[in-house]
Order: sequence, then structure tokens, then C-alpha cells
Amino acid sequence: MIVFKFGGASVKDSNGVKNLLKIVKSYSENLVIVVSALGKTTNALENILKLSFNNIPESKNQFTRLKEHHFQIISDLFNNDDQKLVTEITESFGFLYNILYNSEIEDYNYRYDQVVSFGEIFSTKIISAYLNKELLKNTWVDIRKVLRTNTTYREAKVDYKKTSEGAMNKFDFKKSRVYLTQGFIGGAEDGSVTTLGREGSDYSAAVLANVLNAESVTVWKDVDGILNADPQYFSETKKLKKLSYQESVELAYFGAKVIHPKTLKPLHNKNIPLHVRSFINTKDEGTIIHCFKKYDQDLPIFILKKEQVLISLFPKDLSFIIEDELSKIFKYLSDHRIKVNLIQNSAISISFCIDNSNSNVKTLIDHLKEDFKVLYNDQLELLTIRHYNPESIDQVTAGRKIYIDQRSRHTAHFVIR
Repeated sequence: MIVFKFGGASVKDSNGVKNLLKIVKSYSENLVIVVSALGKTTNALENILKLSFNNIPESKNQFTRLKEHHFQIISDLFNNDDQKLVTEITESFGFLYNILYNSEIEDYNYRYDQVVSFGEIFSTKIISAYLNKELLKNTWVDIRKVLRTNTTYREAKVDYKKTSEGAMNKFDFKKSRVYLTQGFIGGAEDGSVTTLGREGSDYSAAVLANVLNAESVTVWKDVDGILNADPQYFSETKKLKKLSYQESVELAYFGAKVIHPKTLKPLHNKNIPLHVRSFINTKDEGTIIHCFKKYDQDLPIFILKKEQVLISLFPKDLSFIIEDELSKIFKYLSDHRIKVNLIQNSAISISFCIDNSNSNVKTLIDHLKEDFKVLYNDQLELLTIRHYNPESIDQVTAGRKIYIDQRSRHTAHFVIR
């Protein structure tokens, strides 16, 4: 059995859904297909939720446009012949409307998961119905009743034992060769819906591969594999043909966007290879991530994280930054659910780089000012180079102001403007 994961870009319109069918039909193995929301649906739902939460009328206009977009895809794929599907999607949009506009739920993170999870429900119901229409028989699985998590909304933790029990009951390949389900979402014991964090569909696929003992996972992307840099920011990128689990974890941790940071662990634990392939250029073999011993491709790998804030803390009484102070600082970060991308300290200061996209950054800074002198710079970039050499450093730092230059054996970090 193998697991396929298709992201939103691969199913952004009816042609994308048809291309998914074409890819899946070329395989005869037992399949679990994990699918994200259509196109930019998750972004749209986030924005609709934010507007509705603040009682801004524009949210209903955006809700209507999102609904029309989904029904346009249904019309393109079915010519309005599948009344059962139309009824199901209409009812689902009705449930979504009630959560958005008739709910008294005040916990934003809880409401976020209940709302945003609808994107995957819409997409998988449409795609499952289309595959069945085209005689690729498949079974739709509601992953909310299988992938069990705790109630850390927006970044739920998976309960592998309960998920394994649920998956073994739902995915029975004696009854069906192809199963289609959702990425990114799960369910807690209290019946609430949870999400695994943005871009969590890769992780969903890896969890299912782990508990079902899959032979492999293939993530279908709009690139030919994992590149040594993001072509949006770097020219002359090259494909990496293979990576070890360890190397991939390093890249994901530093901000590479191709693979979700949590995806590798469940695959590594069962020694399951991960293929990253193009849904456009399907003949290309892409990149394979497996238990390779060393990195041997002689290519520097560049990772750029934009919209960074560099915060520097100094004790008000010129005392040392020691363990007690560090513990206090990291408790602040944990309380505000902020992840640190880079850290550097001296005897009387500590600096750390974080994403400016987190809405809690200003509150964090105000909190830190109660105990420390705080300096900060925003609109910065964090550049990481794996397997660097002098030429690669000169190539990307020339003419830039460097706030932090940090190097180890294999990795160089630069906080730059």
C-alpha cells in the first residue's frame, strides 16, 4: 500500500482534479489519497473567519464567493448531474455558515479549527465523487473520526495509539483498493475538530503511512522535487535528487517550505521513503528522502525566511544572563506560542529571531520590557546556507547589512536586511 498526498495547488480547479485522476489511474497498488483544500481555500476561510469574528460585513461577501467557486468546480466536473453531491456540499456550507455567524464560541483558536477544517471536507467530497463518476472506485473516509488528537487547537498533537486503532478499522483493503481522505485535520475525543498546523497535510499523510505500515509516501507538488533554493527568491536553482531524513529535518526546521517540519519523524520511525514529485511533470522521478548516510551532492542549499524580527534583551542592572533569566525568557516565548528561529547570547545579552507574522509579537515585546531592556529590528530576513562555502556566502550577502553572522560545521545563518 502506498500513500499519495495532493496539496491545494494541485487541485485548485477542475483541470487539477482531472489531472489527479490521471495520475492515480496509472497506479495499480492499494492507495490512500490524502487531499488538501482546493487552491487557496484555507487562506480564504482564515480571512472570512477573521472578518466575521470582528463583525465586518465583508465576510459574507467573501463567504458567497468561496461557495460559488466550489459550485463552479462541481459544475465543471459534473454538469450539475450529481444531485447527491450538490446536496452534501450545500449542507456543509450551511453548517459552516452557522459556525461563522450564529455561533457564540468566543475561543478564537477553537473556532478557527471548526471553520478552517471545512476546506478539506469540501475538496475530498468533490474529488471522491468525481473519481467514482470516472469509474475509479474509492471510499471516502472522514479523517476527523480516525486521526485522534488532543485539544491544542491550531497545532494539535496526534495520539498515535488511538489513531492506529481507528485507521486499522477504517482502511480495509479487502473491501476497497482506493481510499480518499483529508489532510491537515483530525478530531479530539470530545468531538471537536482540530488542525495540525498550517501545511499539515504532509504530516497527515506521514501519520497514516506510519500507522498503516505503507511502502512509501509520495507528495505531489508543482515543482520537480526539492530544489537547493526557492526559485521565487534565487536564480539558477538545482534539484536535489536525494536527501536523508536527518538532512530534510534540518532543512524543514530552518524554514524550507517543501516538506512540513513534523512530516519526517513518523516516516523515519518506520523507515518509509518519501518521494517529492511534480504533478505537472509526472515523468520526472523527483526527490527521494530516505535513510541515506551522508549528503554527497556538492550543492549549497539556501533557505530564506522573510518578515523576521530580531529581539535583543539586556538586564536592567547589568547582571549576567544566566539560567534563571533564560528560563524566564523561554517561558515568555512558550506562553505566547512563539517559535525561535535563531538564538545568540553573550554574558549580558541574548538575541533571538522570530517570525513577525505571529500576532503575539507586540504583546511579547511589551511583556519582556517589564524585566529587560529590549531592542528590536523588524523587516529583516533570516538566510540559512547548508553545506556552505565562501562563494555561496559572498553570493547572497554582498551589499546586505548583516546583523548576525553565525556558522557551524555545515550551516551558516545570517540575519540580514
